[in-house]
Amino acid sequence: MSVCQTLSMGAVSKRTASMASVVHQGPSATALTKVKVVSFLLGLTLTFLIMASYILTWDRKGLPLPPSPFQLRPVVVPTSTAVSELPSEKNEIDIRLLAEIIESKLEYMPRKVPDEREVIASDSQLFSAIPRRFLPNVKSPCWLEEFSGEVNVDPYRRNRFTLRSKSFKTVCDSLKTNFQGHLYHREGKQYRLRCLPYFYIIGQPKCGTTDVFHRLQLHPEVKFNTMKEPHWWTRKRFGYIRFKDGFQGRFPVEDYLDLFDLAAYRIEEGLVGNSSGDHSKLQLITGEGSASTMWDNQAWSYLHVEEQEIEPSLLAQDFIHAVQPDAKIIVILRDPVERLYSDYLYFKMTNTSVEDFHLKVIESIRLFQSCVSESSLHFCVYSTTLSNSMPVRLSLGMYIVFLLDWLAVFHREQILVLRLEDYATNHRLTMKTVFDFLGVGHAEAALTKTPISNTRRAADRSLGPMLPATRDLLRDFHQPFNLKLASVLGNGDFLWTDT
Repeated sequence: MSVCQTLSMGAVSKRTASMASVVHQGPSATALTKVKVVSFLLGLTLTFLIMASYILTWDRKGLPLPPSPFQLRPVVVPTSTAVSELPSEKNEIDIRLLAEIIESKLEYMPRKVPDEREVIASDSQLFSAIPRRFLPNVKSPCWLEEFSGEVNVDPYRRNRFTLRSKSFKTVCDSLKTNFQGHLYHREGKQYRLRCLPYFYIIGQPKCGTTDVFHRLQLHPEVKFNTMKEPHWWTRKRFGYIRFKDGFQGRFPVEDYLDLFDLAAYRIEEGLVGNSSGDHSKLQLITGEGSASTMWDNQAWSYLHVEEQEIEPSLLAQDFIHAVQPDAKIIVILRDPVERLYSDYLYFKMTNTSVEDFHLKVIESIRLFQSCVSESSLHFCVYSTTLSNSMPVRLSLGMYIVFLLDWLAVFHREQILVLRLEDYATNHRLTMKTVFDFLGVGHAEAALTKTPISNTRRAADRSLGPMLPATRDLLRDFHQPFNLKLASVLGNGDFLWTDT
């Protein structure tokens, strides 16, 4: 007999004896007392049965959990045993079956690229501000925009980027002092030179984009804005900075163009000859390095709440291609297993231990498995609901899905795909490849100097490497994606079998 049963029966015996002593008090009292005794015993028995059913339920199922947006199989959470000693968790996911499902669903039809008229109609402000043709003999996509404002008024006073970047505000304060001197006069009208980025470093996060960006800044033919990641194409133009903070107000295209005015001033000197008349300045280029551009299209679901379970019909690359069909695109990838762990460590509020990372990987794979078992691979990769449910950003390592969508819009020769591992081994050779792709000279300054890079913090390094069980699980999961990526690029290095 259990402890609970012994205590319950003891309590019942004492209570029954107490009640029995009242029986001798008289007929009426006796009848009333009997009714009370019977009622008490029935109530106590019912309570005992309910408690017993809960105890048995907990023994079988564990404590009740809040509902998940996807149907999941039971999760085995380790208690006292080390996570690395529980290979059964990997087996329960059935990673081989999941890999087969992914492999079969990777053979989907290419995304249907939307008609350009649909893209233009979706953002009339963007396409009214940017012309369909750019200036000839200027390497960067630049044009002369009529300036109708007052020249003695700060043209950057309403720029929303200045509110979030002190360095950019400092640049704007400098540019406004001689703004009138950079206006081009023709037929009684005033014009200012406007430019878009010549190239975009579009991703991925934790893949070395920061280091490449700052090395390019050292090149004399490359003139950057002071902000590496404006995140305009994916977030700010829709009014979002961090999605968790909700709508913050749209950043107009004019604010984005202001980011490249410093480069436009240098190019303008060669265009109008109001300074040195150095026509080599017409070959100057600029760019930006928002690592969200390749993959982040979550704004779609926030703007179309009633359609949030439908894939976004328009992606960031559709808009970039519509305004700038000749853009140069740079992609830097990394072993997706190591990328995910680095990403986990970066968000220091949640990076508690390698065991914690292991459990979050398992939960993310479970969520993805539940989605891809019922929906298309493409849908699951772009699903905002799924992305927000995952405790780690697993989808970002599914490079091939994003790359195929970019290749559906841009020609293959317009997209340079690099590996962080190659860059880390020989940055000089990788940077020369970048220079050739951009059509600029091999600047020694950008090859030899060590610019600012986004390295791992000391506190993050103290966690050590991920568990071998975690690495094996992630390698098996990403294998079908890597196989497809290596096949499309014709380069076996993107299998990452050497890391």
